[in-house]
Order: sequence, then structure tokens, then C-alpha cells
Amino acid sequence: QVQLVESGGGLVQPGGSLRLSCVASGSIFSIGTMGWYRQAPGKERELVARITSGGGTNYLDSVKGRFTISRDNAKNTVNLQMNSLKPEDTAVYYCRMTVTSGGIGYYWGQGTQVTVSS
Repeated sequence: QVQLVESGGGLVQPGGSLRLSCVASGSIFSIGTMGWYRQAPGKERELVARITSGGGTNYLDSVKGRFTISRDNAKNTVNLQMNSLKPEDTAVYYCRMTVTSGGIGYYWGQGTQVTVSS
């Protein structure tokens, strides 16, 4: 079984920074694309950023230049550095990984709350 555990959420003032981390554990052969999604109240879950096994990245337009995704393959970890946070970034943030463990499957973290407010 594979588990993803997120950390790093919290309350921050507008303009502040937070760093989210997500660690995968269990019976893992390899990990492909890693990503961060978010879901605000009353809205659908959306892709914030993703990084491929080769290091290629994609970002939601509204976070470009403010957020940076990175991965540490040796530690099965994906990080999201969030700078210049805005109130509209408030949401529950989820990590997702494509994991080869016997077969290939998508795995989600439990979610971590990010609140941007003064």
C-alpha cells in the first residue's frame, strides 16, 4: 500500500510565504509525475503545479512566478514553495503522485489547509 502525507499548511498574511511538502511511503517501485492541486470552498479541485520524472514543470497561470514546485526522488518527496500569497490562494491543497507499486496508480494525500488572511 502507498501513502502520501502532506505538511506545511497554515495561516499566513497576504504577501507571506509557505512551503508545502508531501512524502510518499510504502511499497514503491518508482514515481512518475508529482503534482499539487487545490480546492477552495464551493469550487472544483484544480491543478496548481506538476513536475514530471524528468523535471518538466507546469503551473496554473495565476501562480506563475509566485509558486515553485520541486521534487527529491531519493526521498519520494514533492515540495511547493509559495511566495507572495494572496487571499485567493486560500484552499485545501492536495498532492498527487503517479506511483508504480505492483501496478500503476494515482495516489492522493489527505490535504492540508492554506489560509491567506490579514
